[in-house]
Amino acid sequence: MAHELWGENQPATAVMTVRTHIYHLRKWFAAVPVAEECKPQIASQPYGYRLEISEEHVDATEFRLRCAYGSKMLDAGRVDAAAETFGQALALWRGPVLADVRHGAVIEQLASELGGLRERAIEQRLEADLDRGRHRDVVEELRLLVAAQPFNEWRHAQLIRALHASGRRVEALGAYQSLRTLLNRELGVEPSGDVQRLRTEILRGVA
Repeated sequence: MAHELWGENQPATAVMTVRTHIYHLRKWFAAVPVAEECKPQIASQPYGYRLEISEEHVDATEFRLRCAYGSKMLDAGRVDAAAETFGQALALWRGPVLADVRHGAVIEQLASELGGLRERAIEQRLEADLDRGRHRDVVEELRLLVAAQPFNEWRHAQLIRALHASGRRVEALGAYQSLRTLLNRELGVEPSGDVQRLRTEILRGVA
């Protein structure tokens, strides 16, 4: 635990500081106004401490379960249920994961994993929304996501798809051209075959 908090620069008082933090955490947990069986506990171990809490009271566990169920619904073609489930999962988020916690190696790995799962949940929820015809509703969100990750071709493709399905064919082709210009200028490559086929289908009026 001390290594996670201070890395290689542990102060001489590291052990005592950790014990003080644990003492205050135990007092805080004891004062939480919930049923006794629902309160988290901190158990002492030979080489540290373990937080004991029911999994159903951990947002990260609930998030993973909802994402897994949403993926199952999406694979089964139940797009309404999938979109609703992913929406519920994403509603558990209130900002960047562990934003107010000092990041050691263990926490950094957990934060990265949960952040990746959130990105995937957003994309799957958008996929479900597009499959149920909500193209106009997701255009602006897709623009923001493309701006956040300009080299993510999947997001570009969904934006192109949503624009075209919304009757904005010229904008859809413009979005394709913007992606092509970016990839040519920065990486010296063309869009993927799937994105190129999407453009061809739009030009033919079949997408």
